Amino acid sequence: MSEPPKKKRPPKRVLALPDLEQSKTAVLNTLTSKSGQRSYDRAVTDFVDWYCSEPRLAFNRTVVLRYRIFLEQKQYAATTINLRLAAVRRVAFEAADSGLLSPELAAGIRRVKGVRRIGVRVGNWLTAEQAKRLLAVADRGSLRGKRDHAMIAMLVGCGLRRGELLALRVDSIQSREEHWVIADLLGKAGHIRTVPIPSWVKAAIDEWTEAGCITEGALFRIDQQNGSGLGNRHDAQGALGGRPNRRETCRN
Repeated sequence: MSEPPKKKRPPKRVLALPDLEQSKTAVLNTLTSKSGQRSYDRAVTDFVDWYCSEPRLAFNRTVVLRYRIFLEQKQYAATTINLRLAAVRRVAFEAADSGLLSPELAAGIRRVKGVRRIGVRVGNWLTAEQAKRLLAVADRGSLRGKRDHAMIAMLVGCGLRRGELLALRVDSIQSREEHWVIADLLGKAGHIRTVPIPSWVKAAIDEWTEAGCITEGALFRIDQQNGSGLGNRHDAQGALGGRPNRRETCRN
């Protein structure tokens, strides 16, 4: 006799830590941008920390609404709250898609609205005098000072993100139509653009590459603590700052 078909396990209402980790991994695998992966990783990790610190709650719309209230009480900006809620919605979608969460619960979570943004935020931009004072901080008499001056010059003069700056290579600096540019810069979400380089920024780059004898490979590198030489390129994660491991508070 053939064996009776196994009963399909119904989706869960309460997700344990392994379920949440599996869903988070699925979310991160759908993102192509490194910066997007970092943002969503942090957003999901913070939600998991909060979710695991609460009693054994069902992962549903009410819980996500409570989490939104928690974020609002922390007085986070509307953009930050909406990013974290978007990450939670993606977790719910991936959990439902893999059969871990009921589709009805996932649909309820995806209906949770973000925080309404009222007004327009004004950026805090550096004035020309403030930029000059920032550039003057680096001691250009040392090898490290020349490197730091060139890095600050590119951040101020070219408007690069930190990750874009630290990923630059020597061959990225090219001459196009009698102007120096960063050619085919791969930015956030895979966008490719060409960034013009002002003449004073190019002078700072030349001063650094000549002093460091850099002719190929990574443009900005870590110098040894004793000042005897140069190591490999800068680590973008290290420049952004590491995050401590979170506590494993969820039970299986």
